[in-house]
Amino acid sequence: LLPVISVKLGMTLPSCTCPAPEKRVCSWPSASYTDSSDDETSPRDKQQKNSKGNGDFCIKNIKQADFGRREIEIAEQEMPALMALRKRAQGEKPLAGAKVVGCTHITAQTAVLMETLSALGAQCRWAACNIYSTQNEVAAALAEGGFSVFAWKGESEDDFWWCIDRCVNVEGWQPNMILDDGGDLTHWIYKKYPSMFKKIKGIVEESVTGVHRLYQLSKAGKLCVPAMNVNDSVTKQKFDNLYCCRESILDGYKRTTDVMFGGKQVVVCGYGEVGKGCCAALKAMGSIVYVTEIDPICALQACMDGFRLVKLNEVIRQVDIVITCTGNKNVVVREHLDRMKNGCIVCNMGHSNTEIDVASLRTPELTWERVRSQVDHVIWPDGKRIVLLAEGRLLNLSCSTVPTFVLSITATTQALALIELYNAPEGRYKQDVYLLPKKMDEYVASLHLPTFDAHLTELTDEQAKYLGLNKNGPFKPNYYRYADVPFNPCLLHHDFIL
Repeated sequence: LLPVISVKLGMTLPSCTCPAPEKRVCSWPSASYTDSSDDETSPRDKQQKNSKGNGDFCIKNIKQADFGRREIEIAEQEMPALMALRKRAQGEKPLAGAKVVGCTHITAQTAVLMETLSALGAQCRWAACNIYSTQNEVAAALAEGGFSVFAWKGESEDDFWWCIDRCVNVEGWQPNMILDDGGDLTHWIYKKYPSMFKKIKGIVEESVTGVHRLYQLSKAGKLCVPAMNVNDSVTKQKFDNLYCCRESILDGYKRTTDVMFGGKQVVVCGYGEVGKGCCAALKAMGSIVYVTEIDPICALQACMDGFRLVKLNEVIRQVDIVITCTGNKNVVVREHLDRMKNGCIVCNMGHSNTEIDVASLRTPELTWERVRSQVDHVIWPDGKRIVLLAEGRLLNLSCSTVPTFVLSITATTQALALIELYNAPEGRYKQDVYLLPKKMDEYVASLHLPTFDAHLTELTDEQAKYLGLNKNGPFKPNYYRYADVPFNPCLLHHDFIL
């Protein structure tokens, strides 16, 4: 047909040099989603040293340090508050003498936090809280810079605990502060080295899972040091959880599956801050979004935002994408997985890897087929397959990246929480779980406003008196919900420090 049309339109077609159809071979370029190093040797079997001869680290490849340093420098441009803290600490070291052991995602953003803590006077040893989220080049840059880092992308479960132990169990070094993301580091110290808590001044925890563990310890009377719940601070809930997930959910899906969202039917399990961010992004892309929820307040918010509230069983046969955002366990179980349609994509955006019952899929009748890094086809005997991302672990940090500016807010909150607990006079904090003081939340927010050339209005003396406020804050009472932060009854019995 094309030659006929070309003659009628006066077009000249180039001569065809393609081979005959039966001999034609199509070769599509394949994207690389794997690590840049081809060395399959386990880092635990290597002897590595940085340029200064220091070997107190275990990473994938120290030769990637220059690349990692450039990644960190890019992140610094989007983390103004941490850079401001460094500048203000030039004459003062509020963390002098602090020995911080950390277990978080090891990314360029975390590197900026670690180097800020060092600038504030702290010594740091670090492991990864997720076996897939480590940026190997960033770990190399940190090791080259003198940090004791034990992490690489694609650790085994045994590697994961080995790295944590190497951070904690070192001769001549005793941590006195813990920065945790998920509670695994805290759990390991309680399990293996409980005597260390005699010298530890406090724990800073930033995840739903880790905070839940801390409240359980507190309720049982087993929490032996003060802990700061960063996860429920306003600057974490309203920014990292909401705005970060609103952007990174799309990034994670695009990188792993190249899926188009327009017209897709999606069910989002959970309408907390993470669920709200995911739903907003998917709706904007033209997806048909369903929500499951247990909390009637969050459920009503979902309805008022225009989403259909359902039970998972009601839609599981028809949806194209399933996303968990609850922080709970066994949200998607084998019964749901068996009933999913062919090609359904399943992932987790909640912190814990317990939301999708992946273990139930590791049975003889099902076939696992690795498509690319962090993407698996799970195939049923009848040929049906689902697409599982990151083996049920956190999608955005396992399969993509997250917006640096939002992480700046969270990282600054973590730094201030460490400073507060480390410098608090004896007796201010008991062996319990606390929220970050409201004044600090407001301070974190104020450090980020200059990026937007934003100008705060100041209260007059008369206005401050009328409202009963200090002109310099805090501007809201601790019970203020910031529009849509759901009420958390487990916080009722905890002290709130102004």
